[in-house]
Amino acid sequence: MTRDTQDFIAQLAADVRPVRRLPAPWQRALLWFGLVLPYAIVVALIHGAVLPAESTARFAVEQGAALATSFAATLAAFVTIVPGYNKRILLLPALPFALWIASVGYGCVQDWVQHGPEGLTIRPDWDCLQPAAILGLVPALALLLMLRKGAALQPRLTVAFAGLAVAGIANFGLQFFHARDASIMVLVWHLGGAVALAGIGSVLGRRLLPYRTALT
Repeated sequence: MTRDTQDFIAQLAADVRPVRRLPAPWQRALLWFGLVLPYAIVVALIHGAVLPAESTARFAVEQGAALATSFAATLAAFVTIVPGYNKRILLLPALPFALWIASVGYGCVQDWVQHGPEGLTIRPDWDCLQPAAILGLVPALALLLMLRKGAALQPRLTVAFAGLAVAGIANFGLQFFHARDASIMVLVWHLGGAVALAGIGSVLGRRLLPYRTALT
């Protein structure tokens, strides 16, 4: 070891600052979820939240699946910013998301049996645009700020999961004041919006979560 090498090591050691380790992904996911869930409920109440008079069990399944999808996607997003993560965790959102689609699809079948083709009519739903933006904006900003503290080595994947997480919590709130909507509307606009948001997030991942190493 030369004198220059020893001086270089001493210089590096002199500039070392303590680093605070980030909480585990599941802890960060619980923190975000614990903050945005009450927010979604409050926004829903402000917009006149109601419970459906019929199909309470299916409504509960849909809402539970939406929340489970949101939390699983949040956890997956936080896991992707930890180098060397277990890739099997990325499969977590698949099961609740499949249940969410299945419950809404079952509602579409019921609407078709009861009302015929009119039960599957798709119409523009501009009334929910404003509350949907309110429900999604704050959770999205909070999640992006939390994700930027990690190593977003796969930003497109990370932001795709983040988009699905935000869409799940936003749809949970929307359903309380759109509980009487036909299931086809939920399938097209709510679930379709969740998929679209995840897709847009994956495209914009590198812009939303730029990450530079010391070598770049």
